[in-house]
Amino acid sequence: MGRSASKVSTATVEPTAPVAAGRPAIPPLVRRNTLFLAAAQACVGIGNQMTPTLGALMVIHLLGSATFAGAASGIMGGCRLLSSYPTGQITDAHGRKAGLFLGLSLSMVGSVTIGLAMMRESAAQFFLGLVVFGVGVGAVQQLRLAAADMYPPSRRAEGLGYVLTGSLVGAFGGPLLISTAQATAPRLGLAPEALAWLLVPLVLIPTAALVFFVRPDPKEIAAHLDRYYPGYQPPQRARTTTAEAPPRVSVREYLRDYPKQVAFVTNFALFGNMSMMMAMNAVALAHHGHGLPAISLSVALHIVGMYGFSLPLGRLADAVGRRNVMLLGLLLAGLGGSLVPTSPHYWVVTLGTFLVGLGWSCGNVAVVALLADTTPPLARGRAIGLNDTCSGAASITLPLLAGPFVELVGLPALAGVSAALMIVPLIMLLRLREPSPGRYAHEPPPAAVPAPRPQPAERL
Repeated sequence: MGRSASKVSTATVEPTAPVAAGRPAIPPLVRRNTLFLAAAQACVGIGNQMTPTLGALMVIHLLGSATFAGAASGIMGGCRLLSSYPTGQITDAHGRKAGLFLGLSLSMVGSVTIGLAMMRESAAQFFLGLVVFGVGVGAVQQLRLAAADMYPPSRRAEGLGYVLTGSLVGAFGGPLLISTAQATAPRLGLAPEALAWLLVPLVLIPTAALVFFVRPDPKEIAAHLDRYYPGYQPPQRARTTTAEAPPRVSVREYLRDYPKQVAFVTNFALFGNMSMMMAMNAVALAHHGHGLPAISLSVALHIVGMYGFSLPLGRLADAVGRRNVMLLGLLLAGLGGSLVPTSPHYWVVTLGTFLVGLGWSCGNVAVVALLADTTPPLARGRAIGLNDTCSGAASITLPLLAGPFVELVGLPALAGVSAALMIVPLIMLLRLREPSPGRYAHEPPPAAVPAPRPQPAERL
């Protein structure tokens, strides 16, 4: 256990070497892999739009009541909560591509199951398919880590930015897929909702092909960055090989590392704030008399905030540090959270939703980069999995609590909740010391000392 604890330490894993302190050239192989991953992220984004767009309507159709309209989104968040860490264990043991193939396979099975359920009007089959699809979507979140693995600390957040920008294409491709299903379904004698889900594999199969062409596995690149970036000198403890077994690391060890604590808490606050505000965004706009087209435009601008600035934010995190970009994210998200529930003006509320998404984007880029900075390649999958578990918990609990809270004290009070969410991560970030981007001046967590084995008694 002592060896594994030292590997997870923050002070010794992946510091910026003198040569890597600048901006080393990106090798052609890494450029090619990044392009494949960005395209894969775009395709995945198309499929991921199905649940927030159609989920509530399908539940109401199958159950005949709006009582459980939020069940689809809740199940997706719960599946992400449960599947993220086990998927990280798989990617640490067998490579990032193995986890991605597993996630894509489950997503395809789940989407077809949901489509058939809508054809058969079967609520039980629908919820079963949704669980399978949700577990698959949770597993595919490891795409971000695959991007971070291929870059040295001085360009790591930039590499993330390239891939995350692909999500913007996917977010707007989802409505196109649904519109295609709506136009084609009558001629096939199918419900548009059923056909839309049956079309999802058409975007996931190309995604699997793109992942297949990513070579070598990003985990192997991460273990040998010095081969791809001449002059980069990783520390001895970070020089692992893919043939070596993943270190045995417990969740407790991740949580004892202060930079990781900051990352997890910041991610929880930003993701929870965004989930809560987007759950209430339509309520706020409808309350002030705005129709569905205006609400749709507001959501579209929110998505632009989430993904459209990933690349410049990544470059900023490489230039000024992960800590400073996370601080910026908290300020933007808190400001946006104060505008959405309090203003009666459409463009002010929409600006708020945009800022909430932009603040989340700051955290999404910087948090993943920090976790990659502070974790060796063979343990990063679990670190990202634990981070996504925090996201899943936030996406379930905060929107559920926000509804009764608004009913009790009114919508404007939600601005106070948003501000309160930012306080703890703000204090923790102010205590985080990052002398240069990707390096953290904190002692590693103390290594656990295994108890000595009892010796057999000597025979007299």
